[in-house]
Amino acid sequence: MYSTILFDLDGTITNSEEGIIRSVEYALEKCGIHDYEPSSLLRFIGPPLRQSFQEYFGMTLEQADQATAFYRERYAPIGKFECSLYPGIAELLERLHHSGRTVILATSKPENFAREILDHFSLTGCFTLIGGALMDGSRDTKESVLRYILDSGKVTGDAVMVGDTRFDMEGAAAVGLPAIGVAYGFGSREELEQGGALAIVDDVRQLAQLLDAQ
Repeated sequence: MYSTILFDLDGTITNSEEGIIRSVEYALEKCGIHDYEPSSLLRFIGPPLRQSFQEYFGMTLEQADQATAFYRERYAPIGKFECSLYPGIAELLERLHHSGRTVILATSKPENFAREILDHFSLTGCFTLIGGALMDGSRDTKESVLRYILDSGKVTGDAVMVGDTRFDMEGAAAVGLPAIGVAYGFGSREELEQGGALAIVDDVRQLAQLLDAQ
């Protein structure tokens, strides 16, 4: 039984597709970019925004910084709340918390946005620590977020990362943590396997069984 469980946010706790995609579309419109397949924007869920704008639209770092600022113009007041909880996840988080396990959020989303989303769903009290990216981009990869969390001293005993993309799996591996992949999120089962997932679950019920939280 793991005594510390680190959870990703987007695709693991919340289905955040609507808010993220609409905010990316807003940013691209402000940048004058219209030639893309809407379905291709799903790639923005998971990795750091600046990285995605550079990789998928050939932006310079300066252009990616501007696109990220445009994204946040919409995401901050509107997009962050255009999401829903996956069925059963709130109950699982509360059960883990009340059982005395240490529950930590580890997200590449800016920390202030992550906290506001957890507040919105009345889940903040389940978490010992909310670890996320910084607005200036200085801590936006999953590896850097996890290193910050490990340096905090809040991780006790055996720990495991739970996430839905290869970024979660690879970030955990980089800091020496095992990882459980959730196939109900935005990453494919194949990428979770390639990322080195210790186990892969299809829904929150299976995740709860694996964490021995029933």
